[in-house]
Amino acid sequence: MITTLSKDNVSITREQDVVPFRNRVKEQAVRIGMGLVNQTKLITAASELVRNMIRYAGQGEVRIEVVSKGREAGIRLIFSDNGPGIPDINLAMQDGYSTGKSLGLGLPGTRRLVNEFDIKSTVGQGTTVTILKWKNG
Repeated sequence: MITTLSKDNVSITREQDVVPFRNRVKEQAVRIGMGLVNQTKLITAASELVRNMIRYAGQGEVRIEVVSKGREAGIRLIFSDNGPGIPDINLAMQDGYSTGKSLGLGLPGTRRLVNEFDIKSTVGQGTTVTILKWKNG
């Protein structure tokens, strides 16, 4: 069972919110003693998802949670927006698929960087992406 030890909500309304958000994620990762490689994977995944949020939904909110399961600590990030939604999640999760003409990691690349990845989306209502990176994972 995963227990939430702390949580912090961050509003993302413009591109300038990305760096302070990344810094808050890093602070929490350092706080639990996450190594540099896993910090980098988590922050890279978080950056891709927050930029997608701005690009496709215009704004949203991210909840940063410090979680534990037994002796293992981790960081869970929940990205929520009220944007247009993703019509075909299976297509969006395929390597090389992009609607934004970018060479970003995309959702499949983001999924590979973290231990747990979940996406829920409803067209016309928005998208919620939850990722979790364990300290030692």
